[in-house]
Amino acid sequence: MLQLTLMTNLSDSILLNTLNGRPAERPPFWFMRQAGRVLPSYRQLKEKHSFWQLMKDPKLAAQVTLLPVSDLGVDAAILFSDILVVPYALGMGLEFTDQGPVFDTPLAGMDHPERALRPDPSRLDYIYRAIDEIIRTKPASIPLIGFCGAPLTVLCYMLQGLSRKADFPDAIRFIYTHKTITLQLIDAITELSLEYATEQAARGVSVFQLFETHAGLVPQELYMELFMPAVRKIAQRLRDLQVPFIFFPKGLGTGICKLTPDDCDYLGVDWQTSLIQARQMVHREIGLQGNVDPRLLYAPPESILRELDRLIDFGSCNTNWILNLGHGFLPDTPYESACILANWIKETNWKR
Repeated sequence: MLQLTLMTNLSDSILLNTLNGRPAERPPFWFMRQAGRVLPSYRQLKEKHSFWQLMKDPKLAAQVTLLPVSDLGVDAAILFSDILVVPYALGMGLEFTDQGPVFDTPLAGMDHPERALRPDPSRLDYIYRAIDEIIRTKPASIPLIGFCGAPLTVLCYMLQGLSRKADFPDAIRFIYTHKTITLQLIDAITELSLEYATEQAARGVSVFQLFETHAGLVPQELYMELFMPAVRKIAQRLRDLQVPFIFFPKGLGTGICKLTPDDCDYLGVDWQTSLIQARQMVHREIGLQGNVDPRLLYAPPESILRELDRLIDFGSCNTNWILNLGHGFLPDTPYESACILANWIKETNWKR
């Protein structure tokens, strides 16, 4: 596992200590989609500002990024941004609507989509300014997690043009029909993602997560053939920069057994896979992250706590584990339930 040289002002970070192989009295925790959605303080900001405005204004982006630290007591902040900023920087027109993100011209309908991309890395400069502001204003002991979308997930949006069809039928058809062009598009996404990840690291992110939200849309063998080489390039870049790398391939299923310590430092486990089974399948040198079902937070408090107690035995004997959701907070998750989860993690006797 990657050995991170901790900066003095982050030496008290339970997340970084865990990533660095230093057992803690409890598992560290943060939540996917914690910067927004579930927080009343975020909803108040959304009443005054659009999603783009919140992302593009450095002070607002920093404020949203850090809200979960104060409102939920998480052990890390994650950059408030979106996985689709990379195709935006590749020249695609992008709007964030109330129904989700929409590209103005989906690539699947073009004769030569690989020729339509116009990479402009400067379109990401606003994110780097936001990171600078976050680093300047965050608590000294709270690390910042950077991220980007993984190639399959990003490509699906670029080909389909919108997110309302969760199975991305046009995108999947294109991948099977135009393999050579698909590989060219993957290369374009990967090259800009490498530059994006490199600059995030240079600006001060302490951990990096790659979100492959739709890994389960294609068979494992096809994923390993077409997309895993790109994941490995991104993983190697972060390793070269001494930044711990978390890979979250939602829906990959038993394909996680094919991953090696060269592929990631920690593996995000989705809620469809039990942690116990994941630990049996995944190389012992790879730490695990996950995997509370976000829908559990709709349940009554007593039911939430009863299910969470099932994690204690796993957490007592697996110190290379980050507690997280098995996917992001759902938009209508009760804030009170998120607080129950956060408080339970901190108050539980983890028998370590």
